Amino acid sequence: MSRYIALLRGVNVGGGNKVPMAELRALLADLGYTSVKTLLQSGNAVFTVPAGPADSPGQVTEAVEKALEKQYGRTISVMVRTPDELRAVMAANPLTVGHPSRFLVNFYAGPVDAERLAGFDAEAHAPDRFAVAGREIYYDFPDGMGNSKLPAAIDRTLKTLGTARNWNTVTKLLAIADEE
Repeated sequence: MSRYIALLRGVNVGGGNKVPMAELRALLADLGYTSVKTLLQSGNAVFTVPAGPADSPGQVTEAVEKALEKQYGRTISVMVRTPDELRAVMAANPLTVGHPSRFLVNFYAGPVDAERLAGFDAEAHAPDRFAVAGREIYYDFPDGMGNSKLPAAIDRTLKTLGTARNWNTVTKLLAIADEE
């Protein structure tokens, strides 16, 4: 049996793309996953997958995305991490976490193409900062992210989208995953 953390992209934001957390828990249980817990309303779930051929992050991602598409009739991207991977994400953070609610980790399905960001003018977005490590981008927004154009500029440069969670949420998800 393996524990996983699923991060759904763009659900329950701005009144659109609704996925009620009770329905998400039921959907994951219908896939045969156990000890399902959700956090907040933004598409965060922690669950256990029985040992077997479908017990890998890629297979879990595919199963959850297919089930979401079947239930909601639209594609919802899902980033899946194991507790060890989430712990490694936290340990690899190259920036100082000031205010945890103003510090984000953007999770991507695959490694971030750092070459695309080679000529990116980060200073144009100061005091906001970012750093790339593996499949994640870390963002620090000392003045809050409400008016920051940095994430959108990064997304346009990378030509791919991830899903972001603030440091408080990342920490809580790992704590939930470690409960089992």
